[in-house]
Amino acid sequence: MAKSILYVARHGKTMFNTIGRAQGWSDTPLTAVGEQGIHELGRGLKKLDIDFKAAFSSDSGRTLQTMEIILEELGLPHIPYVRDKRIREWCFGSMDGAYDGELFGGVLPRTPAFINVNGDLAKVSFEKLAESIQAVDTANWAESWETIRNRIWTGFEDIGHFLEKNGGGNAIVVSHGMTISTLVKLIDESAPTVQGLDNGSVTKIEYSSNEGFKILGVGDMNYREIGAREMLAE
Repeated sequence: MAKSILYVARHGKTMFNTIGRAQGWSDTPLTAVGEQGIHELGRGLKKLDIDFKAAFSSDSGRTLQTMEIILEELGLPHIPYVRDKRIREWCFGSMDGAYDGELFGGVLPRTPAFINVNGDLAKVSFEKLAESIQAVDTANWAESWETIRNRIWTGFEDIGHFLEKNGGGNAIVVSHGMTISTLVKLIDESAPTVQGLDNGSVTKIEYSSNEGFKILGVGDMNYREIGAREMLAE
């Protein structure tokens, strides 16, 4: 059976990323620096001659903009492309758009999960983090851990199913930092909790229906670095 490989990129750097705001389901466009980084990523993928069968992204504007640049650099404007809301970022509810310092340094540390570990985010599980976000969300928009887990898992699993059904191959996927980190943890509970994935980094994942998902690499910036060298050489 042919292998199916997902090249899962975090979107390019946005206005909110730059000024340190929690984006979640809110959205801002890529900055000029963010666009440059994704041109580098696309150029690096092109240089390595990776043959992509399909493209997938969340339905957020920043992932759509990122994918447009990648496909332009790859020369694949007509590749099958699916926008899937299941691989969106986590929703921070009424805290969407808040400064990271206010959310992670001010509000969340008052919740039991953070108090129990002296406010150390690295020691808070994704499940407890989701519970804490729900606890501080005054609008009741934030999702439960079960909802987050199920939508992310089924979203990526369906990408794997699509590839396998079509004979295997590679897919370029654009998603979000916490979503990708959550997927890594769902695949391998023993894997370190990934925090702060770089914009334009690539997490490489193999899929088969027999063996499920296998992590091949997390947060790889090599593709961008290759692309940056290519662009400098022009």
